[in-house]
Amino acid sequence: MVLRYLHPDTGGLLRLVQHEPTFDRQFFRDSSEKLLTIAWNTGPTQLVTIDEVPHTFPEHSVLPLMINQSFRFGQPEHVVAWQFNRDFYCIIDHDQEVSCVGFLFYGTADALLVQLGPEEQRKFDLLLQVFVDEFDTADSIQGEMLRMLLKRLIIKVTRLGKQQYLPLDSSDDRLDIVRQFNLLVEQHYQQEHQVQFYADQLHRSPKTISNLFGRYHHTSPLQVIHHRIILEAKRLFYYTDQSAKEIGYQLGFTDAAHFSRFFKRATGVSPTEFKNGR
Repeated sequence: MVLRYLHPDTGGLLRLVQHEPTFDRQFFRDSSEKLLTIAWNTGPTQLVTIDEVPHTFPEHSVLPLMINQSFRFGQPEHVVAWQFNRDFYCIIDHDQEVSCVGFLFYGTADALLVQLGPEEQRKFDLLLQVFVDEFDTADSIQGEMLRMLLKRLIIKVTRLGKQQYLPLDSSDDRLDIVRQFNLLVEQHYQQEHQVQFYADQLHRSPKTISNLFGRYHHTSPLQVIHHRIILEAKRLFYYTDQSAKEIGYQLGFTDAAHFSRFFKRATGVSPTEFKNGR
């Protein structure tokens, strides 16, 4: 079942997907719908494939997925998902209001899997029922009510994610620098490949950024930039017919040989070998 709310003037879209056996998303196929997704596995542990990389999706866990990620589930009939666009609810505009909501999508470079205990499962079941009831109430304040419910969902998942992923003595200010770095990388990785650029934007030194990443990410800022470039290169190889030269140029490499060396150093195979073996 898919429930849908679309604001006739703003184009704000919220979609609730429940136990749909064909539920998936391929970004380059569905790019006209720029939707963030919060997926809840209500059934047994299954696999979720994100940009052709398989991940374990544990039972009773929640997975935030970004706009440009392609995904498919091993058992989509057990998945409940909320999908929304920027016009319905902008996570950046509401950032301070809901306490670093961007943590869900930009707080880590890896898949964020938030576990739900029995009590949280009960609360999510109740919240889901309220969502369903509100989708059935078509009146002048329906959009605002749905936005309030979505905000509640995001706050709950954010709180649980912070409890499960961050050190007990973590500082919101320090975490916010890491999150802002990830957000800046998402915006500029195609043109800016050096840590210095992002450090300058954050008014911090590269060393300060590196120390924070060592604490929260267990990787380096440069590795985060390189990981994002490689991830996009793989997406383009998987889902488009662009050549290695075209992909390299799109990702900021004016020299095709430089891109080829960069890709092979990161993946162990050349772009041609990767494209032929996908």
